[in-house]
Amino acid sequence: MRIRSARTLPAAVAVAATVTGSPSWAPTASAQSPDTSPSASTPAAPRNAEAETGGVAIVKKDPGGDVLAGASFALFDSAGKETASGKTDAQGQLAFKDLTPGVYRLKEVSSGSPLHDTVDDQDVIVTSGTDTPLTITDPFKDASVRLKAKDDKTGKLLPGSTVNIGSGDKTLLTLTTGSDGTATGKLPINSRTSTDFWVKQVKAPEGYDLYKPSKTFKAKPGDPVMVTTTNVKTATTPTQKPTAKPTDEPSHKPTPDKPGKDEDTPTPSASQTPAADETSSTTAPAPEGALAHTGADATPWLIGGAGILIAVGGGALFVVRRRRTDDPTDES
Repeated sequence: MRIRSARTLPAAVAVAATVTGSPSWAPTASAQSPDTSPSASTPAAPRNAEAETGGVAIVKKDPGGDVLAGASFALFDSAGKETASGKTDAQGQLAFKDLTPGVYRLKEVSSGSPLHDTVDDQDVIVTSGTDTPLTITDPFKDASVRLKAKDDKTGKLLPGSTVNIGSGDKTLLTLTTGSDGTATGKLPINSRTSTDFWVKQVKAPEGYDLYKPSKTFKAKPGDPVMVTTTNVKTATTPTQKPTAKPTDEPSHKPTPDKPGKDEDTPTPSASQTPAADETSSTTAPAPEGALAHTGADATPWLIGGAGILIAVGGGALFVVRRRRTDDPTDES
């Protein structure tokens, strides 16, 4: 009998458990569910967060290929809020990490170099899971050019002088002096040491000759440069004055008319002898600016001398006739 009861007891307990639904099994089932659900969800969360971010990798250089350290950058999101900032290291590199994918605005705050200028702002697209590479080249700072045009003698500043400035076979800048005789501009530089340039005048100021030779000079990044051109006045007015005098003055020369008038003069008597001196005195002065004297100028003197001889001869004849008239009287 004891053996049967030992064997039937577990069966009775099992039936009782089935009928009554004893809660002793519930804790065992509830303990297993929280153990399995966290193990499946925990590793999935970090993988999704990493895939949703990206970055920007910047390399900073100059036109010569040298890397630039100390350049400052700032990154702004689409709403204009700054999301990241930093400076390039000794290798010219700067990286922005953990950025939400989208379009950003990159601004170079400073080049970090006295020889280099900054670049304009630009848009950068950030994609998930990658760092967008970006190479930025800072140009050299322009040289400031000031042009002056001067009178070669007085040093007066002249407006209207146009020059071309270039390097090699290219014209890089054209300047024209204004009312104050000066002009300014920016000249691009392509080397950190110095660049060779030439300047040539293509239009002279009004009233001046063109300065044809070209000049050369050197400039470094950020340097102030002074360029001066000198011009000589056009010498057209002085050359016309001497040519006008010889053409006008000989036409008014009175010399050819005077000998004819002197020939019509009546024969002077002995009492009119001094008239010869008056004629010579009036013909002696020559007009100002007259050409060289020729043999025609001696005609008045010859006429005057002939008049004197006639007067002397007339006087002698008069004396002889008087003596003849007096002789018969003496004989009677």
